[in-house]
Amino acid sequence: MAELMIGCHLSVSKGFYHMGEEAKSIGGNVFQFFSRNPRGSQKKEWDSKDIEKYNAFAVENNFGPVLAHAPYTLNACGKDEDARQFVYETMADDLERLEAIPGCMYNFHPGSHVSQGSEVGVQYISEVLNRLETGRFKTTVLLETMAGKGSEVGRNFEELRAIIDKVQDNTNLGVCLDTCHVFDGGYDIVNNLDGVLDEFDKIIGLDRLKAIHINDSKNPMGSHKDRHEKIGEGNIGREAFERIINHDKLKHLPFYLETPNELEGYAKEIALLRSLYKG
Repeated sequence: MAELMIGCHLSVSKGFYHMGEEAKSIGGNVFQFFSRNPRGSQKKEWDSKDIEKYNAFAVENNFGPVLAHAPYTLNACGKDEDARQFVYETMADDLERLEAIPGCMYNFHPGSHVSQGSEVGVQYISEVLNRLETGRFKTTVLLETMAGKGSEVGRNFEELRAIIDKVQDNTNLGVCLDTCHVFDGGYDIVNNLDGVLDEFDKIIGLDRLKAIHINDSKNPMGSHKDRHEKIGEGNIGREAFERIINHDKLKHLPFYLETPNELEGYAKEIALLRSLYKG
């Protein structure tokens, strides 16, 4: 039976090897971390020997892909050109550093168009990705599905597809599906998971779905609120998550918890999801 790839968000402050050991200690075999300060831009220098030690640990323990998350403060479709330049410089630096970690993926929120309109937002985001020449990196760059609060871009599959289509070399560009975000965005993954996945496949293509943020939601479907809840304690519910992790089109993907939890709580959620997994 195949093993569920499941983990949570961890702090990079003590290094990659420590994150690997921490993930393993709570039953995880993948993990996510912020590439730098999530509410700012300051970065922590990474130790090359620590990364080498982690890479060996990952092979020995059959770990799945590490997911690096860009800071929330990056807005690739903001009005200010200097701010967009900063996004480019930050993402380029992150991707250069992530080349040292085989199989790593890099996830970012597409951004908010700030009353410019989604078409302008899509154009600006694709311009940043074109400048990055994402295809030249080994790291896969992921656009995250968003809940649609405010002027967020990526509130539906069509907007993500529009960004991908405008990137000249999009071979290394994928999507991270956030269960809370898509549910809050109006996609009924509770009662019509097959239909949602068929729609994703028709518009974006399931071959581009590379990772899942697995989170319950504090709010009802279509609320556009983006408030994560612990697994089984929100409006998505335990039964829906059992279907999600066992779905033939999803069960091979890595799942990353971003629920409001500490390490002990993550361990319980990982154990719960493993108990529901049929392989």
